[in-house]
Amino acid sequence: MLLYRLPLVRCALLSLLLTGAGVLMCPEQAQAQLRPKRSAAEKAAAATVLAPPCGAPPTSPALRAGLAEAGQLLKSYRESEALGRYEQVLAQAPATYEALWQAAVLSVRIGSRYTDESRRFAYYTAARLYANRALVVCPDGAEGHYAAARVLAAQAPLRPLRSRLLAYREMRPHVYRATELRPDWAEAWQQLGRWHYRVDHYSLPERLYSRLFLGGVPAGGSTLLAIEALRRAYELDSQRIEVAYDLARVYLNRSQYTRARNVLQAAAQLTPVTAEELVISRRCQLLLEQLNRRQRRQHSRLRLTL
Repeated sequence: MLLYRLPLVRCALLSLLLTGAGVLMCPEQAQAQLRPKRSAAEKAAAATVLAPPCGAPPTSPALRAGLAEAGQLLKSYRESEALGRYEQVLAQAPATYEALWQAAVLSVRIGSRYTDESRRFAYYTAARLYANRALVVCPDGAEGHYAAARVLAAQAPLRPLRSRLLAYREMRPHVYRATELRPDWAEAWQQLGRWHYRVDHYSLPERLYSRLFLGGVPAGGSTLLAIEALRRAYELDSQRIEVAYDLARVYLNRSQYTRARNVLQAAAQLTPVTAEELVISRRCQLLLEQLNRRQRRQHSRLRLTL
């Protein structure tokens, strides 16, 4: 009986030494009391060490090879095949961040080419799911926020008035967060500039509905801020003809004809590769011709007055 009670006696003595009370603790509990408690910062640091980095590539060689193959297809402008390869990667590893945000952006690009609204909407719906999953996997990933903004911008014109305006409101934190997280990414700045310009050019019904039912238009929408964002995108990547076209149009809206002409003349030197780039290149040429005709009319009027 004495041997049986020895552990209890030792536990009681440890309890009295540690707490000064008569509460029994086993040796394991006593040792836990003696250990220093970790602060919240230390626990967070330990969790950071144990958790994989946000958006880290998969450890599986097969998945890394799949992502590399999809990237090569994307560089070769084989977007449908690239989307299929990203989807294959997601079938094996659904939380692969790169595959999620790339699949979202590609679904928007491919869907926008269809004239049938039902097929376009199907692609946009899939893109929204991919973007949402990317934000769950990596909440502080610039690419996920950019993908979410791209999806909302694509879906908005297909929605009724209220849903459309709510989409533009929902875009706001995504476009700002993408540029904050990746200030060197031209596409993120372009998306921010487009958002500023679109919100600043709400139609009269859109403005009235926003004021009456949504508490006003989204804060920050401004053509001047659109120029700043698009100029930043153009500085980062002047070879993107989409950025040049957007910047030239905003310059024209502010009657900054000389700056618009300079951008359009530079865009005329770019060689379009895809069908979309060819369409935008022709639009740039049309704007440049309109500006040149405007300049000739002004010169002729000046000669007449002299």
